[in-house]
Amino acid sequence: MSERSLQSLPPVLAGPILRHTTFNRLTLWLVGSCSLTLRLRLYRGGASEPWIERVLAEKEVTRIRFGDYACLHLIDVEPDDALPANTRIGYDLGVSNAQSSGQGDGAESWIAEWAPHLCLPQASRPDFVIKERLDRLAHGSCRRPHSSAADGLVRLDQSLQEVQNDIAKRPALMLMTGDQIYADDVAGPMLRAIHSLIDRLGLYEEVLAGSSVTDSKALRENPDTYFHREKLLPDIRSNEALLERFFGGVRKPVFTTASAHNHLISLNEVLAMYLLVWSPVCWRLVTMEQPVLSAEDQQTYQQQQIDIDDFVAGLPRASRALAHLPTYMIFDDHDVTDDWNLSALWETTTYEHPFSRRIVGNALIAYLLCQGWGNNPDAFVGIMPALRELAASAEQGAVFDAVLQDQLIDNLLQFEHWHYNLQTSPRIVVLDTRTRRWRSELNRARPSGLLDWEALTEFQQDIIDEKAVIVVSPAPIFGVKLIEAIQGVFTFFGKPLVVDAENWMAHRGAASVLLNIFRHSRTPGTFVILSGDVHYSFAYDVRLRHRPDWPRIWQITSSGIKNEFPHTLMEWLDRINRWLYAPWSPLNWFTKRRRMRVTPREPEGRDAGERLWNNAGIGIVDLDEEGTPTNIEQRNSRSGGTRFLKPESES
Repeated sequence: MSERSLQSLPPVLAGPILRHTTFNRLTLWLVGSCSLTLRLRLYRGGASEPWIERVLAEKEVTRIRFGDYACLHLIDVEPDDALPANTRIGYDLGVSNAQSSGQGDGAESWIAEWAPHLCLPQASRPDFVIKERLDRLAHGSCRRPHSSAADGLVRLDQSLQEVQNDIAKRPALMLMTGDQIYADDVAGPMLRAIHSLIDRLGLYEEVLAGSSVTDSKALRENPDTYFHREKLLPDIRSNEALLERFFGGVRKPVFTTASAHNHLISLNEVLAMYLLVWSPVCWRLVTMEQPVLSAEDQQTYQQQQIDIDDFVAGLPRASRALAHLPTYMIFDDHDVTDDWNLSALWETTTYEHPFSRRIVGNALIAYLLCQGWGNNPDAFVGIMPALRELAASAEQGAVFDAVLQDQLIDNLLQFEHWHYNLQTSPRIVVLDTRTRRWRSELNRARPSGLLDWEALTEFQQDIIDEKAVIVVSPAPIFGVKLIEAIQGVFTFFGKPLVVDAENWMAHRGAASVLLNIFRHSRTPGTFVILSGDVHYSFAYDVRLRHRPDWPRIWQITSSGIKNEFPHTLMEWLDRINRWLYAPWSPLNWFTKRRRMRVTPREPEGRDAGERLWNNAGIGIVDLDEEGTPTNIEQRNSRSGGTRFLKPESES
């Protein structure tokens, strides 16, 4: 590691992102260009002098180096005194290193110096609020960098600026409900930036067993690495049963996404993408010379470059929002790969192939480091030694030990604690609907249930006797009936992958148990279900037909943060769904939810009867003291938005 190279880099590459935050705990995510000494300062309100200041001890910072010039800092601080409620708490991090930034031994710099974009106007540091009661939530999913839509996190930052110091109007926290990155759908310019950042930071390489390329460096140099990665991904010609069932003998990859042309493969690629989707700093370090491409690919690349440029322009504001709001996350399929664990047959095919197993495993390692750990650090105490051992294995030769990497992946594929609860008021229960699935016992190719019986039982125990609960389910529990019916038809004909047939009602057992939980006598009286996934937004009021006053259920879906459903297709699906599944329609009695009365809320500003809102943005939900939604909004990424109006029967 050369001193000259290190001195040309900023001390902090990404972050801090504010993560798990309570009265007794402060958790931050940060990536430095080297191992940093960190000094924390906390300020009450607008005070100019810190009320807490100390150099963070080794036990308060977990450091994991994943490149010559990339070191992850997982900061977990328990203050001596409880943090105050309903008060602005300013925070600052002083960073120092004998070689960092060319400032001399022991030089210390603060956020206003190394990340001024994280400070709101007229502020010299970020701040946060810990609310005694969840009165306002921000939520959203599906942030696809090269979507032509604007970034909903920029709109969230605008909202923070608008409320200024009025903490009553600031969201208590941000819930990101899936697809925070798109590992399987990557723009050519984004992949070029990823490769440039890997080289600039010296991100560690890996050996790729079972692949046509020997290692991650050869992957970047392969002529098919841009726009033709489907040629490099593992195929399933050896699996005749799956081949015949799904594709009629046509050669297809394990990774079935239609956008797999730039699918991320190596661990350093996924880690670099996290840096680039959350930090404007890393974009200043990359060179964007266009790779050698065919005329067709060159045209696509240049079109995508426009959207990527727009995304990068908004990153300072997006990262500022994440520095001011306690932020919690959960994966969905695109954080790993499209169709992830869709069926038992998909799992068998993918995990029995060493290359496809490694691809999924790499995405899980990166998710743990960049998303999962910050939700609930205690859940990963047992995993951290293996992570540190893997990182240490590469510090000499800059290549991860393949045995250690595969062992860690084996452990993560068996890990059962990705879900988590927040002891807020009301309580938040975040579901893992990707890894603990109820596999079909009749046909391994049929879609699995989103939670197996054991996980559903644990969910019921988590919420029993609570007065109110907020449930995060990446896929809506109560979705659009027409779309679910279409998915059911494709599943019947043996092609669930064609339409991503993943919904709660796709598996009879899982659907039955889930709906019975709502009918249990000790279930919460108020359910607020927050979801994403579908690339459009909607809100439903849900009641039991035979007991309309209890429980009260709201399905609120916000999607995407930076993605949208095809607009013309959405208009037709919305219209046909209203015709076929009107309240008087007999088709409702053929759905698994026939004992439920699902009443859509109409979005303000649309024609009467329209229910779906197809604009990228961020969701806002206001709650009263009982945990009941009093206002449900979708704020568009650029401007404007809608409120989902109460049904007339409840107005």
